[in-house]
Amino acid sequence: MYNILDYGAQRDSVVPVTQAIADAIAAAHVAGGGTVYIPAGTFLTGAIRLYSNIELYVSPGAVLSFSTDPADYPAVESRWEGVKREVHMPCIYGADLVNVSITGSGTIDGNGAPWWDKHRNRPDELEYPRPRLIGFDNCSRVTIRDVQLINSPSWTVNPIGCSNVLIDNLSILNPADSPNTDGINPESCRDVRISNCHIDVGDDCIAIKSGTEDTKERIPCENITITNCVMVHGHGAVVLGSEMSGDIRNVTISNCVFKQTDRGIRMKSRRGRGGIIEDVRISNIVMEDVICPFTLNLYYFCGPRGKEKYVWDKNPYPVTAETPQFRRIHYANITARNVHAAAGFLYGLAEQAISEITFTNIDISMAEHAVPGQPDMMAGLQDMQRRGFFLGNVREVQFQQVTIENHDGPAFYVENGEEVEFLNCRSRNTAKPEKLVEQVGVDLAVK
Repeated sequence: MYNILDYGAQRDSVVPVTQAIADAIAAAHVAGGGTVYIPAGTFLTGAIRLYSNIELYVSPGAVLSFSTDPADYPAVESRWEGVKREVHMPCIYGADLVNVSITGSGTIDGNGAPWWDKHRNRPDELEYPRPRLIGFDNCSRVTIRDVQLINSPSWTVNPIGCSNVLIDNLSILNPADSPNTDGINPESCRDVRISNCHIDVGDDCIAIKSGTEDTKERIPCENITITNCVMVHGHGAVVLGSEMSGDIRNVTISNCVFKQTDRGIRMKSRRGRGGIIEDVRISNIVMEDVICPFTLNLYYFCGPRGKEKYVWDKNPYPVTAETPQFRRIHYANITARNVHAAAGFLYGLAEQAISEITFTNIDISMAEHAVPGQPDMMAGLQDMQRRGFFLGNVREVQFQQVTIENHDGPAFYVENGEEVEFLNCRSRNTAKPEKLVEQVGVDLAVK
């Protein structure tokens, strides 16, 4: 045990303890490993770099309060939004490590407000992308457990190229209007377990990524489990993409509650990205007060080159390595209440349909005083209000025991679909009674 007080740190002082923490970590590293102990009290610090076989233990009552001076975060080579480049060192950082942990019931405070202000109002003052609160690159056996993470300058927890990652019992709180303060973003990682977390942030609560078309190394994000989490606010509760050029596969999401997230389960990409999202299972979810519970969108236009005709054009293009694909995605046992825009939005490319999708035992109720909004970001998409499922360019989609309540228009609108099947589906308390399914150029089976 290496107590930072033994290396010169002072409680509740305006004097930074950056060097004391570094000295404690160095002593543990020389000894072959150990626990660096942050006792109760508030400690101002700059960026912290960890090494293999080190546990950073933030004890109950301890607050690691991070400096707002950019000079305390030297540049390191990492990824930002899927592309390798120099960035400010994360507040807590490690690269090429084995067996590294951040634990304890204390608080890690990124003091992000000045960083958010620069991003919004003075972006030219940011020499590099803002620090992430916790960032690990190319590490294995990573554990982050029990700590409270608040006010991250940008993404909160971002393992990149890591394996065997355990993220458990975190409380993550960033203001709902704070920019790009995602909760947990595993990127090109494998064997990741996320459980028992409470996440309330200003962007996506959990976002699974694998790099963009500008990422030279195409490394998948795979074997990901997310369970027993509560997610509040945020643009999406669990999001896959849009950085997915290295593929995303083998993902399970279960036993979660989403409240006031803009979207529930969201998958997004566009032409030019390439990559596949496949073999995803989502079950036992309760959502409340969301714009749209389910979105799968291959015309997502945000990001570099996203406004080009190649991205938004609804005419078919040749299928190449740049063509993204969504397939083998299954939803079951899900309830969504007070939904505003649409029950679901699935829109594949004209040349590459979204395929092999199932919805089983789904119960959706539209909000009585729904606020019009866009179910996802796609050029030309108009605001919707209390709509049912909207499907375009899909193949082999099955809805079984799906109930939609208090919607306007058809429960299911399908254009350019093949082998779309409805089994024991129904509308309830529809404000404007209409037929269950409206079809345009489709091959449907309704039972």
